[in-house]
Amino acid sequence: SLPRAQRTCATTTTTMAADAMGGMRDVYADEERDGVRMSYGTWPSSRLEATRIVVPVGCLYSPLKKIAAMPPALAYDPVKCNGCAGVLNPYCQIDFRTKLWTCPFCQNRNHFAPHYAENISEHNLPAELIPQFTTVEYELQQAPQSGPPVFLFVVDTCLDEEEMDELKDSLQQTLNLIPEDSLVGLITFGTHVMVHELGFTECPKSYVFRGTKEYPAQKVQDLLGILPAGRGGMQTQQAQQQAQASAREPAVGRFLLPISECSFTLESILEDLQRDPWPVPSDQRTQRCSGVALSVAVGLLESAYSRQGARIMTFIGGPATTGPGMIVGRPKTEAIRSHTDIQKNNATHMKAAQQFYKSLAERAVASSHVVDIFACSLDQVGLLEMKACCEKTGGLIVLADSFGQSVFKESLRRMFRRFPDDSPGDGGHLQMGFAAQIDVTTSREFKIAGAIGSCSSLKKMGPNVAETEIGTGGTSAWSMGGVDPSTTLAVYFEITNSNANPLPAHKRRYIQFVTQYQHANGRTRLRATTLCGPWHGDPNDASPIARSFDQEASAVLMARIATHRTETEEVPDILRWVDRSLIRLCSKFADYRKDDPGSFRLSQEFAMYPQFMFHLRRSQFLQLFNTSPDESAYYRSVLVRENTTNSLVMIQPSLLSYSFQGTPSPVLLDAASVSPDTILLLDTFFHVVVFHGEKIAMWRDQGYQDHEEHIHFKNLLIAPQTDAQRIMDQRFPVPRYIVCDQHKSEARFVIAKLNPSLTHNTNDGSAGERIFTDDVSLRVFMEHLMKLAVQS
Repeated sequence: SLPRAQRTCATTTTTMAADAMGGMRDVYADEERDGVRMSYGTWPSSRLEATRIVVPVGCLYSPLKKIAAMPPALAYDPVKCNGCAGVLNPYCQIDFRTKLWTCPFCQNRNHFAPHYAENISEHNLPAELIPQFTTVEYELQQAPQSGPPVFLFVVDTCLDEEEMDELKDSLQQTLNLIPEDSLVGLITFGTHVMVHELGFTECPKSYVFRGTKEYPAQKVQDLLGILPAGRGGMQTQQAQQQAQASAREPAVGRFLLPISECSFTLESILEDLQRDPWPVPSDQRTQRCSGVALSVAVGLLESAYSRQGARIMTFIGGPATTGPGMIVGRPKTEAIRSHTDIQKNNATHMKAAQQFYKSLAERAVASSHVVDIFACSLDQVGLLEMKACCEKTGGLIVLADSFGQSVFKESLRRMFRRFPDDSPGDGGHLQMGFAAQIDVTTSREFKIAGAIGSCSSLKKMGPNVAETEIGTGGTSAWSMGGVDPSTTLAVYFEITNSNANPLPAHKRRYIQFVTQYQHANGRTRLRATTLCGPWHGDPNDASPIARSFDQEASAVLMARIATHRTETEEVPDILRWVDRSLIRLCSKFADYRKDDPGSFRLSQEFAMYPQFMFHLRRSQFLQLFNTSPDESAYYRSVLVRENTTNSLVMIQPSLLSYSFQGTPSPVLLDAASVSPDTILLLDTFFHVVVFHGEKIAMWRDQGYQDHEEHIHFKNLLIAPQTDAQRIMDQRFPVPRYIVCDQHKSEARFVIAKLNPSLTHNTNDGSAGERIFTDDVSLRVFMEHLMKLAVQS
């Protein structure tokens, strides 16, 4: 695997960075043990002190992270507190004599069930009470068995022939990756929507829906002649009687069939699938009813498979131009909305489309269904409006230029990755969970302010819900819908304990995350992660809080807040908030003499944080230049669902340098790192770029690598390509791979990310790439930060 520096952020090779990483080893251990990263390990014990530490107390939690030390799923139901419903955990106080346990969250005393009480002792503990198992997973015995997962393909036919062939080829390959007992369905759309009846084998048969009107679930049921189903798609006795009376049949067996029964029929339909036949005048766009197609898909699954694991996999090649959810009109004289149009309120269809897709998302959430969008087009497709369908349901978004690009093809294939066969309890099953819900329980001194990520509020109020909201607040439980091992939720807390009520020195705080989801094997699982941490009560000494600071997690938590605020606030206002927060944080925790910038020093725990904020300010998450509204929406959506390591790479890309001088090494993300005789490997998460210096490119073009005496040069050329492939093999969505040379057009992918320490105005003879920009460099940024932080 790649070295730690590259995997995390590959930021610098300076001693300061090494110290910063070294001082944070324990947070990586926490992440490996529980899938959690917290902004602070030690919390201030009062509301007033919590406002002074600037970065909110919060954590990044990956509910399905594979934890090596976790025991296999426990084949019994969890023991829960009668007061707060908290799950039994290693921090509970156990009275082995009276067989009672005390809940650390609400202090309620509970009796053990008879089968526990008979067997439990100090030397015979169940797995959930063993100290090192702070995260355990249960396979619930009382929950009914779910049906197999459903994959409903919703396919755009308004594509040119070449794109159509690529998409059909990818879909046919996908059918071989889906488990045989899974149900599949097919909807195609163009001018109209066609729902294909896979169970009718005599000839291809489909039901056509007009592309200009919306169809509620009941209307879809009536037009398709289907009845609503019970759990797992099984018909209730009453439904069966109604079916006999009305000559209706269940959708399962007609429109949704196990892949083992309909693969030939489905492959035949895909093979014969033609592009939309309706004529298109040269001055108009194709008539594409994406919104109606999604509406019919949601209605079909609502009717057939409510509250069961199902994915609506939508493949789109352009914007919706007709019906509800329309993004742009058909005349080509009408341009699709840009950032400028949105700022000036000239985006005619945007608000109506956002409201339409939001209502579809809420219906999908209520039925525990996931919406995925694979958008492949050189033009915008309306991702800005449609993203609510994915973000609220836990769906995946992949944005590519074409259906023939590896970004799409490989991402679609990786979506169906499985656990290794030797993985206990999971072997051979898909690495995805369905219908996930997460519930957060806390001790009494603090409350839950909200969550930011792929989630939707379940509106569960309680005494541990704060009035202040960050992200999706006003609840202690969220629906996450579709989850996978990298899905990460940011949860923020508010300390409510007052100054007048000092906490005793031995007092601890407790948090428990309880995630219930449908495993790909059809069983319902529950994962409980319980965290414990100290309080700090001395307002005159903040050093214990400072030493517990996790600058990587804090940078990601702040980036998520900034990204969330872009939906309701102007970007300049958010940049000012980021700057002020950084100045206040440095004023609080740096060592300096008043009004003396030269005395300014940051401890190793904070050393990298200003650098993260510098790159966040310049990133595509907060800068709109050179990105379309769809691209901005895509980048932000990926940021708020990925784990800490991947999010950091997005904020501050990693840069490796390859040269004859030694082994590959991380270098500063700086213009000074560009040299004619080196190769750079840039990883921005969305792009992986191999950048050849001017001399290297010249030697390569002259064919030196083909001569035996220059074998070292050949190895130098191969090394970054091998490492790039290793990065791409582990990532979803698959990044775009770019190979470029210094001073050529595609070099812009690297130059745009570098700190502009050398510009066209630099005359000191420094080596490196001169960048034509008026942006401030990191050095100037830090000088201003130090000056403002030390002001009295």
